[in-house]
Amino acid sequence: MSRLINHCIFLLCATYGAMVWALDVHEFDSPSQRQRYQQLTYELRCPKCQNQNLADSNSQISIDLRAEVVRLLKEGKTDTEIKQYMVDRYGDFVLYRPPMQGNTFVLWWGPVLILGIGVIAFFAILVKRSRVNVVVEGEPELEADDTDEVNQNRP
Repeated sequence: MSRLINHCIFLLCATYGAMVWALDVHEFDSPSQRQRYQQLTYELRCPKCQNQNLADSNSQISIDLRAEVVRLLKEGKTDTEIKQYMVDRYGDFVLYRPPMQGNTFVLWWGPVLILGIGVIAFFAILVKRSRVNVVVEGEPELEADDTDEVNQNRP
């Protein structure tokens, strides 16, 4: 029984140690610097992990980029300068909100264009169906004698 308890304690310690080791520990000069760090890591995207920001990603490049953000903050760089530093190295992809430029035009206006096409198609289908219903409802109903004449005239 004591052997089982020892194994459980070992596993708990190993798990806790792995969790603590995985956390980034950075010293900041002020609380505002820590807040800027957190804001920047949520605004910058991991170049490796397609849809994760630097704060949420555990990839090695994200760990390195978080350390780079800390270094730049301690050097006194502004948020704009830090973002520009990252864009210079990784392109606009590293920003969650890329600027509106020629190469990001589709990114910004594509969803609106697709929605517009969908609305136009929806109304076109509604108009077409309403015209078909009007034509069918507008035709007089044939009586039994008339249907025989129609069938006789067919080749």
